[in-house]
Amino acid sequence: MSNEEKNLIVDGDPEVQRPTINADFYWKLFKSTFVVSAFTVGGGYVIIPLLKAKFVDEYHWISDKETLDMIAIAQSTPGIMAVNTSIMLGYRMAGISGAIVGALATVLPPLIIITLVAMFYDLIAKNEYVQLVLKGMQCGATALLLNVAIDLLVKQCKKKLLLPIAIIVATFVANLAFGVNIMILVALDGLIGLMLMREKIYG
Repeated sequence: MSNEEKNLIVDGDPEVQRPTINADFYWKLFKSTFVVSAFTVGGGYVIIPLLKAKFVDEYHWISDKETLDMIAIAQSTPGIMAVNTSIMLGYRMAGISGAIVGALATVLPPLIIITLVAMFYDLIAKNEYVQLVLKGMQCGATALLLNVAIDLLVKQCKKKLLLPIAIIVATFVANLAFGVNIMILVALDGLIGLMLMREKIYG
């Protein structure tokens, strides 16, 4: 954190520090979200490890729990997951103005890239080297997703709470083995949380 940022403890977590809302903050939010969006290759879920690395581990603006909450809401609402998540992140930090900055920073990279691709479509689509680069980036994105999933699973296991672990395992099995739609699973998990996870031990 810079010297201009307040060392505020959020939700009882001493590692989470809300920044001071000024011009430097908006530039930092825009720049970081722009870079994250530019490297979100392989689907909306790839934004999860990138957001965590930047805003949780590096800036300490939000907690792991807040990140998961935002992702769950983004997945459950209409629109592009990466954009939805960035809007919620910006709003969480600085209200409407933060949401607008987050949305613009997320939309601009794919808009610029798609425009360039459209202009040189024949050259890019048939270029063997471009295809190899994209395949390599997709492999890297898969590794990042796996790393975040394992990290979050380990943190849940350390809490030694049976219900969250049971939800994780059941959701994984339902989607992988039975092909249950992820939207249905997210909705069911939300209902389970509403009915069974009201106690303070679940944080």
